[in-house]
Amino acid sequence: MMRKRIFAMLTVLAVLLSLAPAALASTAEVTAVTGTASAKGFGGDVTVSITLVDGEIAYVEMEGSGETAGIGGNIINEWPKAFVDANGIVDTYTGATFAQITRAGVLEAAKAALSNAGVNPEDFIRQAGAEAAEDVAVEADVVIVGAGGAGMTAAIVAADAGKSVVILESQPAVGGNSVKSTGGMNAAKTVYQDKNEFGESAGVEKTLAAAEAYADNGFITALANIVKSQWAAWQASPEGYFDSIQLFALDTMIGGKGINDPELVKILSSDSANAINWLESVGIELNNVAAFGGASVKRIHRPVDENGKVVSVGAYIVPRLEAALKERENITMYLDTTATDILSDETGAAVGVKAVGKTGNTVTVKAKAVILATGGFGANLDMVAEYKPGLKGFMTTNASGIQGQGILMAQALGAATVDMEQIQIHPTVQADTASLITEGLRGDGAVLINADGQRFIDEVGTRDVVSAAEIAQPGSFSWLVVDQKMVDASSVIQGYIKRGLMLSGDTYEALAEALNIPADAFSATMEKWNGYVAGKNDPDFGRTSFASPLDTAPYYAVKVTAGIHHTMGGLKIDAETHVLNADGQIIPGLFAAGEVTGGVHGANRLGGNAVADIIIFGRIAGEQAAMYAE
Repeated sequence: MMRKRIFAMLTVLAVLLSLAPAALASTAEVTAVTGTASAKGFGGDVTVSITLVDGEIAYVEMEGSGETAGIGGNIINEWPKAFVDANGIVDTYTGATFAQITRAGVLEAAKAALSNAGVNPEDFIRQAGAEAAEDVAVEADVVIVGAGGAGMTAAIVAADAGKSVVILESQPAVGGNSVKSTGGMNAAKTVYQDKNEFGESAGVEKTLAAAEAYADNGFITALANIVKSQWAAWQASPEGYFDSIQLFALDTMIGGKGINDPELVKILSSDSANAINWLESVGIELNNVAAFGGASVKRIHRPVDENGKVVSVGAYIVPRLEAALKERENITMYLDTTATDILSDETGAAVGVKAVGKTGNTVTVKAKAVILATGGFGANLDMVAEYKPGLKGFMTTNASGIQGQGILMAQALGAATVDMEQIQIHPTVQADTASLITEGLRGDGAVLINADGQRFIDEVGTRDVVSAAEIAQPGSFSWLVVDQKMVDASSVIQGYIKRGLMLSGDTYEALAEALNIPADAFSATMEKWNGYVAGKNDPDFGRTSFASPLDTAPYYAVKVTAGIHHTMGGLKIDAETHVLNADGQIIPGLFAAGEVTGGVHGANRLGGNAVADIIIFGRIAGEQAAMYAE
């Protein structure tokens, strides 16, 4: 910080020395003043210092170490120059969904800094210049609609196959829903699992028991029989960490109520370890393995920071995928550009995309192959209510650009859809801000407590079951409780605390008072739970995933409720990500990956399967589109 202050003073001195000789002859007339202020950002306070020389902004410094690199961090890095160039506060990042908290904090701090410098901030409000852009017409081997995880993965793979790629992204920043993902990626039979000590035998037995309810589903029965054999062999001679591709597939099928597309589930489970390896090839390492809802064993792979603390997977992978895009000269990206139509030829094949830019200009991309990676429709609340009227009025965790455009464009070309009414609600959405609270907290040992101070469900059950139980509680909310031990191990939880989302207490009784719940009942619940953890047995709700007891003060809790999180339904695709029509035939040249598609998750998506989905099927779409472009 001191080095930056010295640099700031040298910069102001340089400004003074650059003044015209006439001004230098009477330096008493030159005035320089600095104002500094702070406001709450996404990951803590953001601080803005603005130096004015003779009433004009000459230097701007922004600090926000807690803001996410490549997302909110872009504001911290880019806006100082924009403020100087505009001689005022100019909002060049409007609409970037995941960075809105950072954006609001910087704007608030900048206005306060100008006030502290003795000027009226309203005199320095500038409008971002939006000059009318010309229409654009380009050609490429592959055009991709959407720059979330699936779209960026597909682009990298297609580019590495030697193809020219154009990406169209409706928002002013990449990321989509992927950047909001807080958990991790499910993968089976990885080297990182082998570094863990196996201890979830009850989870395997519970899954095999659950499979018996699907005796009429041949795929589930076949998987269960294979897993029984694998499990018996492992028990007879335990070696390494127990998981298998078939157990991953079985968990996914049972979680999806058996209506998943078996072929897509096979790919999801069998390609998962390879996807972890591919991510490492582009600088993304997911090496922390933990438990998540609906999984028999520890399978979700998460990133950690330089201190070994778990971080949000979306905020970790999105900037790194974007960096990989920028390293490839054969990828061109248009932000703030919304696709409106898929172009087709006389045979019905997809041959490009038409889009509209920020200023209303037309962007037309002629291409040999089209990949849709636009996400689902979880932010289009009217569309949600159309397919599932019972969800009308629910809040959503989705990025604002997740409007279902890709599905609608493909339908206009004759594409079929599947499972459109299957819409998932997530049980841990912060009740006041709609911020997603990662399922990883429950996997790492957190518990859910209702307004009566009691547990009410197996916290690591599938999201639909936990959400339904939560909605049935008094007030349809609960408190997610962690202890200091969990806080120390997770920068994610530390971020929630910095953002003011969590209440705390030095004792169970003190926390209960802060939460306005019965102290005696809450204390008894926590003591009972700690005993269950020690005994690795939950006779109340059958939880089989145990970490460590919640016995290290202080204690923290965040108020959570259910919110719209994921749309399992979407475009019908085959194993090679070709989009299919109503007759089950391939629409030539059209591919899709990620949440825009349906089938893989069935009636309920398991936490950690979305990141697996976007990377695995994003890679396949990139490969297949590149081959088709030949």
